Amino acid sequence: MNLVTAFLAGLLFGGGLILSGMSNPAKVLAFLDVTGTWDPSLVFVMLGAILVAALAFRFARTRVRPLFGSQIRVPGAGRIDAPLVLGSITFGVGWGLVGYCPGPALTALAVGGRSTLLFVAAMVAGMAIFEVAERIRAGIEAQRGGTRAAAGPSGE
Repeated sequence: MNLVTAFLAGLLFGGGLILSGMSNPAKVLAFLDVTGTWDPSLVFVMLGAILVAALAFRFARTRVRPLFGSQIRVPGAGRIDAPLVLGSITFGVGWGLVGYCPGPALTALAVGGRSTLLFVAAMVAGMAIFEVAERIRAGIEAQRGGTRAAAGPSGE
């Protein structure tokens, strides 16, 4: 059941990205071009997404168990540290240069082209490099007697 639910959620998400134009890098870049031919339509997409997420999180907090699954995990406020800031800057620069972020890039693979494939390949390579670097860092900390285990960017 979880696999079916995940597939349907992904299908809905991808359809929303296509319908909103978020999988079209030209539209995203026009949104980011505030001094040129600015396209404000994605503001409404973002506001809609924030509204839906806020309602979903509010609903999730009232439940003891999720509709599908065994546990509800609602993210809490985390601390702002160097990896978060550097990751945010890297994400923003990449989004501004190319017009893709991970979800829309994967969605655009269906109609893609060489530039989309190249972006996704670079994104996967970047994720792999991060994972290797985190494992190396965790190994060094373990040898020094550090307490932080090999965790992902969220510390889980």
